[in-house]
Amino acid sequence: MIGVFHPGGSLVHRAPALLKLGLLAALVTAIALQHSVLVLAGACLVVAGIVALARVPLRLLWRQLVPLLWLLAIAVPIQLLVAGWELAVTVALRLLLAVVLAGVYSLTTPVTETLDAAQTLLRPFRRWIDADRVGLALALAIRAIPLLGEIVAEVLDARRARGAEGSIRAVAVPVIVRALRTADHLGEALVARGLDD
Repeated sequence: MIGVFHPGGSLVHRAPALLKLGLLAALVTAIALQHSVLVLAGACLVVAGIVALARVPLRLLWRQLVPLLWLLAIAVPIQLLVAGWELAVTVALRLLLAVVLAGVYSLTTPVTETLDAAQTLLRPFRRWIDADRVGLALALAIRAIPLLGEIVAEVLDARRARGAEGSIRAVAVPVIVRALRTADHLGEALVARGLDD
């Protein structure tokens, strides 16, 4: 779900990416440093307000939360047994709030604006860092995540179509081979465009 932009005209959509990145970093940091369940409950209301202000479809936000639920299904019971209910709730709320905020950012900000913001942040360090190359690397990484997901889905579909059930190796090997081929093709395309140094 990284890089999934949902067009809209809300105040959050219109806000500059740098401002949104700064607010995202500040809010997630504040949430991560919080130990009070009551304060985190208040943060839930603030985040719900941000979601309402952004006017993003809740089904898209939910799809970004689903992978986290598996993590919470494991982490929360362990925290509950080891450290008590308060820490379990605190950990769950921190993770949920951070992912919802990141999801709102992702849904309201095109990837190109995020890359431009990252390049702008890195420009003062141009003596040591090539901001344009870092931007390109970020763009490739963002594109690679859904691409790898597509490769895994295609391999799993092919495996099901053949009626093959088996070890993880039966999935891992074709995924790795296809991912490496895709990386080779991408590398060749970059070299063809003069980005080979």
